[in-house]
Amino acid sequence: MSTKGKLVVGQSGGPTAVINQSLVGVIQEAMKHESVGGILGMVHGVEGLLKEQFVDMRGLNAKQLEAVAATPGAGLGSCRFKPKEEDCKNIFEVCRKHDIHYYFYIGGNDSALSAGIVNKIARAAGYELRVFHVPKTIDNDLLVTDHCPGYGSAAKYVAQCFMGNDADNRALPGIKIDIVMGRNAGWLTAAAALARVNPGDGPHAVFLPERGYTLKQFLETVDAAYQKHGRAVIAVSEGIADTDSNTFMESEKVRAELKEMGMDAILDAFEASGKVEDLSGGAKRDAFGHIQLSGSGALADFLASATKIYLYKKYQKKARVRADTLGYAQRSMAGVVSETDALEAREAGVAATRIAMLGDIDGSVCFRRLESNFDKYFCEPFRASLEDVSGVNFPAGMKQYRPLDDRFIGGNDVDVTPEFIDWVRPLIGDLPPKGVIELPRKD
Repeated sequence: MSTKGKLVVGQSGGPTAVINQSLVGVIQEAMKHESVGGILGMVHGVEGLLKEQFVDMRGLNAKQLEAVAATPGAGLGSCRFKPKEEDCKNIFEVCRKHDIHYYFYIGGNDSALSAGIVNKIARAAGYELRVFHVPKTIDNDLLVTDHCPGYGSAAKYVAQCFMGNDADNRALPGIKIDIVMGRNAGWLTAAAALARVNPGDGPHAVFLPERGYTLKQFLETVDAAYQKHGRAVIAVSEGIADTDSNTFMESEKVRAELKEMGMDAILDAFEASGKVEDLSGGAKRDAFGHIQLSGSGALADFLASATKIYLYKKYQKKARVRADTLGYAQRSMAGVVSETDALEAREAGVAATRIAMLGDIDGSVCFRRLESNFDKYFCEPFRASLEDVSGVNFPAGMKQYRPLDDRFIGGNDVDVTPEFIDWVRPLIGDLPPKGVIELPRKD
């Protein structure tokens, strides 16, 4: 069933705490098969492949591989390169030149899309190239799969950040706003709710990109939590959007609200600082034209400034307001790894390689949950088509990513449901214990 030839493997997109588990899973399984004549690692993904820059992965012994697997980040280096049709033709030609017959790309939906294009080119040329996508993304927004390797560890980190920030906020009461990664999907922001252990624990509101908000709604929600608890911890997705689905940092509606509420000074201050222009025009953009929401503290600073002014205008009293952007630490924090996530990331690499060796010529590895009569978590990998995972054949306007399920959003659209907590808990494992001394409210 297997064809003889070399295998190439690469990593793409934002690194994760467990992406190297998938890499090692591919390598170790490939070493078991005589049909694999060599194992090459792409240096910085397809950018390195196009330059014919490879690492001989057979040069690493078992101890070295396990050390790499347990290390966050992308061991081979990653890239933000979205190959076009011509690039994919060149990728195929490099594979043919080096007698590569097995192609594995570890990444998100753009990686699945580019793998699909390479696969079609190889099929058209009559060249046997078994092309497989191995999933990874902390955003958890890949199609078809129940969840994605990388998410569990990032979600655990977010939960622990909010546990710590809530403890800090309880000690020095005020308002704390934390910005969490997730441009289009709120899976990671939703994980902040796991920080609630005792009654009154934060986050006291969770703002998700799947729902549209007015600036006034945001401010009133923060105010209500502050009045109820004497403090407030707020989780906000970096992709928080207005009712027209424009992010707050791009929204003309938000700009208009600021003027209506007499907060023009915020606009003046931000534009004078050079951080933003019209709340977004001066912000940097990534290789895909997206505003770099996590690479700047602009959203956190903006929401904190608006909250301070709103509360002062309403109560003629200054409030202690702080804001942080959790930023890139969410992706590859050493020491904050979900055991389930690590095991499944390794399993994804192993499964992709086994499926290829059994004769399938292409595909992506996805996970599905299995029913249990013992309230235990069971999950298994399965092969899905590259087209289904990338969403390349979806009708125009249809989302090519998986948003947070509606059944997981509650609390007047500013919280998650108990069903989400039950769904996510087995993916992250145990969290640190948390005790509390009940204190009289500090007003």
